[in-house]
Order: sequence, then structure tokens, then C-alpha cells
Amino acid sequence: MLAAELRLHDVRVLVLEKDTEPVSFVRIVGLHIRSLELMAMRGLLERILERGRQRPAGGFFAAINKPAPEDLDSAHAYLVGIPQPVIVHLLEEHATALGAQIRRGCAVTDFEQDDDGVTVVLADGEQLRTRYLVGCDGGRSTIRKLLGVGFPGEPSRSETLMGEMEVGAPQEEIAAKVAEISETHERFWLRPAGVGVYSVVVPAEGVSDRAKPPTLDDFRQRLRAVAGTDFGVHSPRWLSRFGDATRLAERYRVGRVLLAGDAAHIHPPIGGQGLNLGVQDAFNLGWKLAAQVRGWAPVTLLDTYQAERHPVAEDVLDNTRAQMALLSTDPGAQAVRRLLTELMDFDEVNRHLIEKITAIGVRYDFGAGPDLLGRRLRDIDLKQGHLYGLLRRGRGLLLDRTERLTVDGWSDRVDHLADRSAALDVPCVLLRPDGHVAWIGDDQQDLDDHLSRWFGEPAN
Repeated sequence: MLAAELRLHDVRVLVLEKDTEPVSFVRIVGLHIRSLELMAMRGLLERILERGRQRPAGGFFAAINKPAPEDLDSAHAYLVGIPQPVIVHLLEEHATALGAQIRRGCAVTDFEQDDDGVTVVLADGEQLRTRYLVGCDGGRSTIRKLLGVGFPGEPSRSETLMGEMEVGAPQEEIAAKVAEISETHERFWLRPAGVGVYSVVVPAEGVSDRAKPPTLDDFRQRLRAVAGTDFGVHSPRWLSRFGDATRLAERYRVGRVLLAGDAAHIHPPIGGQGLNLGVQDAFNLGWKLAAQVRGWAPVTLLDTYQAERHPVAEDVLDNTRAQMALLSTDPGAQAVRRLLTELMDFDEVNRHLIEKITAIGVRYDFGAGPDLLGRRLRDIDLKQGHLYGLLRRGRGLLLDRTERLTVDGWSDRVDHLADRSAALDVPCVLLRPDGHVAWIGDDQQDLDDHLSRWFGEPAN
């Protein structure tokens, strides 16, 4: 995703992937509302919807089964489950179509940075020179470790098995047993994931070495221990295990080296936020790093990446900590869960938690102003179609209901649409390439000041 965002601004980019082949196991991942909006902004959503399966947006906070409010502030108020190899292929195809280079079987073992760039060393001894390096290399990030960035947090204290497999037991038997066990074990479920296929989650206590991939026998053993039956599970599609380790990098940038995705933060997968958090990191960083490389970035622009995304990750880590506590079988935790289940019947509570999980509640701190300032703008109707269709080139956009403002001097970086009919309750908004509202008003001088703040000095 980051490579594609950089290519939108004609920045040369090389992706180094240590694996020789794309991931082959068919694990289903979920795209929440904000990620779907970002995909729509870049023209990817239709392809994703063709290959994924839509699900309601509710029921994700600590697996408490409450429906989402019907009037969530998005044109894409649903979740899409999509096989991991499919989303990887779609994003790779998107990046390479824009001109990104991808080299597989290339593990980074070292790097050294100076005032002008970074020298990257590969496992075979090859050295590459780049102006910037971004570590998108996961929770055990080599780049983060070499950079010496601290990764404070809590180690894993509980382990859970998760997988998809075929089940031999009758559907009625499964439903009855799951209903019974779920009353006391929140980290346990069998849910349909296709014809004859179930998603299976069960506590992993006492089985196998965490350093080794789990086996089907591990699932059978734990299912029998918890439910008294293994449900005749067989023919697994994929098997994994996860813990509740929760860590956040102290810094997202040191000089010319940056971190994104799981390299910057890890947390339990409860709520399905991890993939989405990483994609949204990339969307925030891409245009800023491109501006730095292209030479028009304001002095502090690249620093706003950490300033904006680090607090978002902190909030995700906190809500996953809370969700994991609510999955405990401890009587106190179960009492709190019952109370929260009651509270979620209030629309404001349910809405607040869903906006956290789906990231549509994120508001960056751009200073004092209306509530919309710093938030993303939904995909509103315009005379030229839908708003997100105008953001595909990754440029800023002035949406001008006064029809008298201008972006002269910044027109190489910012588009201008004069539209009195735009579905807004403010005169004008300046959108960044990531769709967040950077300015609201109707005064040209004030607009020029904010154009300079986000898009650098005007061209001569």
C-alpha cells in the first residue's frame, strides 16, 4: 500500500520481501469501514468487493453481539472478509501497475544512514542506496531492532488457537454446544466460514511450543478439553495461534528510517484491527514521504506521521487490552462484560465503540476548530459524482461551495472543485490526500496559510 502511494507521486520505490513466494494459506482477513473508504479513494474497492464477502459492521467489540447503528457516517458501513492471498495480490497488482518494483527472496540484514540517504545490506551481501527506508517487516521487525527503537509493552500471557477447517458434526449439534460453552468461555467459538467450513477459536493452554505452528491434533485436543468433543474437525485451510502481547514502538522515525504497520505496533487480533491499522499508517505516510522526496514538503510535515499515528495506535492497543480483559472467564471480568453488554443498548455507547473499531472516529489534532477539522470526510455526492472518485491521484482537494476561492500556486499538488451543491454544512474544506479535513472556512488568506502548512510553498 505504501509503495502504491509513493508511486502516485512518481517516487521510485523498491519493495524488498524476504519470502520467495506470496503467502499461500487461505486465511480470511477483514477490512473495516475506514480501510474500505481508503480503497474506494484509490479505485480498488470494486475489485475487493468482487473477491470478498460483506458482513455487518457490528458485533466486533469483544465479540459482544450488538448490531451497528443504521446511520453510521459512511457510504461503506460494512466489513469485508477477504482471503489474505487475494488482498495481497490485489495490492501488489495495484503497486506494480503504478510502477513499483518488488524483489522477493531479499532479506535485509543491516543498514547505515547518513545525511544524504541509507545504505541497505541484503543477506547475500548486496548493497543498495536509498534516500529513505521504511520498515514494514512485522512485529519482529529487523529494521526496528537495528534502529535501536524501544518496543515497550506487555508480553503474551494467554494463547489462543485460531483456524479454518471442515467439521464433521451436524450443524445443530455445533450450534447447541457453542451456545453452551460460550456462556463461560469467550475465547471459544465455531462459526460458519463457507459450505462445511468453520472458523474455530479455542484457548491454547497446554498444547505445543509457541515457536512452532499448531497442528490439527492441537485443535482436536483443546476442543475435547473445552467442549468435550472435537466436532470431527478435519481438512484445515489454515491454522495459527496468537497471544495477547501488546507493544508500541517508542518512535516511528529516526532520521531517514521509518516504521509502519506491525513493525510499529502489535496487539491481539480481537476486533480485527491490525491489518487496518497498518494500511492506514501507509496512507498517512505515503503522501508525506513523497512530498519530502519531491522537495515540496513543509519542514515539519514528515514529523506529523508519528504525531498523528502514534496516538491512534495507542488507542487501538488500549481497546484491545480492554477487549481481552472482557474475554476472561474471571467472575469480575464477566460481570463487567455483562454490564457493558447492557450499556451497548444505548446508541451513543454502541456507536462510540464501533467508531473505534472501524477507525471512522479518528480525529487528528490540527488545532482549534469545528469538530470536522482533523476528521476524515465521508464519500459525499458532488456534481461530478462521488467525492472519493476525485482523490484517486493522491492529491489534495479544495472543495469550494463559495465558488470564489483558488489554489493558484499549489495547483501542481492540490485540485480545486467549485460546487455549490456539495453535501456539506460548511462553506469550504481543504482535504489532504488521505481524505482528512485540513481546513474549514471561506477566507482566501486563511486558506493560503493552510495550503502552505500542508503543501509547502507556492510554485513561482
